[in-house]
Amino acid sequence: MDVIIKKKTWTPAKLLLLGVLLLVVAAVGAGLLSSAGPARLNVDPERLTISSVTRGPFQEFVPVDGVVMPIKTIYLDAPEGGTVQRILVEDGAALTAGQPIIQLANTDLQLEMVNRETAVFDLMNNLRNTRNLLQQNRIQQLNQQAEIESQLREAKRVFDLNQNLYEQKVIARQEYQQAKNTYDYQLRRRQLSRQARRQDSLAMRGQINQMQQSVERMQSNLSLMRRKLDDLTIRAPAAGRITSLNAEIGELKNRGQRIGQLDMLTGLKVRATLDQYYISRIFPGQKGEITVNDKRYELSVKKIFTQVTKGVQVDLEFTSAPPPDLRRGQTVAVRLALSDQTVAVRVPRGGFNQKTGGNWIFKVSENGTKAYKTDIRLGRQNPDYFEVLEGLKPGDRVVTSSYEGYENMGELELRAKPQ
Repeated sequence: MDVIIKKKTWTPAKLLLLGVLLLVVAAVGAGLLSSAGPARLNVDPERLTISSVTRGPFQEFVPVDGVVMPIKTIYLDAPEGGTVQRILVEDGAALTAGQPIIQLANTDLQLEMVNRETAVFDLMNNLRNTRNLLQQNRIQQLNQQAEIESQLREAKRVFDLNQNLYEQKVIARQEYQQAKNTYDYQLRRRQLSRQARRQDSLAMRGQINQMQQSVERMQSNLSLMRRKLDDLTIRAPAAGRITSLNAEIGELKNRGQRIGQLDMLTGLKVRATLDQYYISRIFPGQKGEITVNDKRYELSVKKIFTQVTKGVQVDLEFTSAPPPDLRRGQTVAVRLALSDQTVAVRVPRGGFNQKTGGNWIFKVSENGTKAYKTDIRLGRQNPDYFEVLEGLKPGDRVVTSSYEGYENMGELELRAKPQ
């Protein structure tokens, strides 16, 4: 009789297959768990720049290049046109106030000067002749007046005598009346003579005053003309150094044409050009500094040019004596302060900000083996530091070099490559 053999459910082959499946599932699960965490990357620390977060003085400033210039420049223009006759100084020479620089020649001005001098001399001669004539006329009037006074006295004497004789009935009335008429005539004559002399005197004064005023006006014009001739000699208006002298013997210079400039020797300034981005943050009195031979010199914004072309131009003057080695035209690096100096938590500048936008940074662990992605918030900045507002504290160490290729990583394994 046959015996029924029961079929086994778990055979060794099935158990082996199940074990293999469990191992595969465990491996996949471990892989999934590892991929769900932060991405890691092994990096050689020598390829990174690791900096320390510190607390210290912080000031927002902008570095700009400035050009050293004289404190004041006087432009020299030709006040009168003419031909360059002589050049009395060389370009770059130090001048004193009033020292001649260029001698111009202008025959038209010289001829006009001669004509005006002649006109003045003629008018002065006419004035002198008029005074002589008036003086002679006055002498004649005085002689006439003396003669009239003499005739009046004689007529009065005859009248008084005839009046006494007439009262005594010695002479006839006709003779008395004739003496009286003669006396009245001489009185009237004297009165008219005095009036005429007074009017002639007033007219003479008025004529002489007019001629005198004309002479004075022409002399004033002559003085102005002499000044114009003096302007043909171009002189230094103040002490300084002549630069950019542009003149050649025989060259014609028009009125108002620039011939050079005079740099004052009383001091120096620095002219800098800033980006238009800073136009709202620049104001007179703003501080800056330069470093010459390891020594700092403070400057102050003196002038801001209103015309903006390729940037904002500002003039800065030294608050104390300028460096002795500084020369006109020299380029210097200026640190222009945009804020007051304060104490802040700061991190050195680096390429990390280009990828993170200042929102996070790799912070190195205490043992220095790892760097974790840490959220931060940055504030002001200058060419040396970023101001840290949140996320870091003094003593922390962070990676400040470029994050090119690391921006998607959450953790860096800092392991040196084996030699």
